[in-house]
Amino acid sequence: MPSFSDFALLPSLQVTLAELQMVTPTDVQVRSIPELLEGRSLIAEAETGSGKTLAFVLPILHRLKELEMSRSQVGEGGRPRCIVLVPGRELGDQVGRVFKNYTHGTRLRVRLAIGGTPKQIARQNVVGKFEILVATPGRLQQLLEAGKLKLKDVRIIVFDEADQLLDQGFLPFARRLVRECRPNVQLAMFSATMKQSLQAVIEDVFPDKPLHIKTRGSNKIVPTLKTVNRIVDDGRRVDVLRKVLREDTQVGTLLFANTRAQCDQVAEWLDAENIPYVKYIGQMDRRERRLNLIKFRDGEVSILLTTDLGGRGLDIERVDRVVNVHLPQDADNYLHRVGRTARAGRKGLVVNLVTERDLPLMNRLKERAYSPN
Repeated sequence: MPSFSDFALLPSLQVTLAELQMVTPTDVQVRSIPELLEGRSLIAEAETGSGKTLAFVLPILHRLKELEMSRSQVGEGGRPRCIVLVPGRELGDQVGRVFKNYTHGTRLRVRLAIGGTPKQIARQNVVGKFEILVATPGRLQQLLEAGKLKLKDVRIIVFDEADQLLDQGFLPFARRLVRECRPNVQLAMFSATMKQSLQAVIEDVFPDKPLHIKTRGSNKIVPTLKTVNRIVDDGRRVDVLRKVLREDTQVGTLLFANTRAQCDQVAEWLDAENIPYVKYIGQMDRRERRLNLIKFRDGEVSILLTTDLGGRGLDIERVDRVVNVHLPQDADNYLHRVGRTARAGRKGLVVNLVTERDLPLMNRLKERAYSPN
């Protein structure tokens, strides 16, 4: 069985891994880290909760620190050496935290330029010297157009949750990024799902054919996830939900609906039942949404009511149960939702409230069941 000590990482990174009791890498880490350390560009598809962030964080820190140790230090402010693009603020915050967990001994500077924060703060973040920038596309584009960033020293670009980033509307900006960076910039894309329609976009962004890594569990429901389907008869959805929530009132739970209107309906019922919860939906004030997430993460409340916004990027250890009050139509969205639990080998539970209308999705999900062979 491989261990992190098998990788040719800097001693400072190995010390931090040991301090954090990180011993055994996941499949995507085993297959990605050596390739990224060698400077290869790649696309990695791996199941949710499989440690994709650490798979690129460790090689980035290693390579940039080696560059600094060779007396090639950052010479000017606003000239990062690595850009990690993320689709939203919450994922950006989480990626930034992972980087900072490993920079105590490996002294590199990480800055954030993500949506939902004032433009002035983003501009202040990129004024001084730093090596790594975690950014959302819109905020990064604003900083470039304002002349606050120069990309000529960028050696590595990572597209995290790439299937959300790389649509046709993003393609011109992705081309611009690659064009403005150093020649032969290393590119990496990570996602739990990679739609076939993105293949042409990928071929356009990557100057050369990248290595494609696809783990056995990619596009599959992880084996540590227990699934319970509850049939909803005669539209009596709240009766089923009441029984589900009474089975365990304290466990960290994500309640998923498809639309804001559905969320409002569930919220009205929770209020009537005096069940504590917080909302996490796109139409909310960003500050309120962030505070609600902190309340849930810290255990002040046990229920987070959300839409598919909560199905992407949230890595909260206390999520032990996902309840699909309203099931999505798309199987990929289902995988992202249930991927908020049973992460990193832990067990988790998903409860689906199933109507006759959901049966086609249930049949498609049978093809997504994990098979060890």
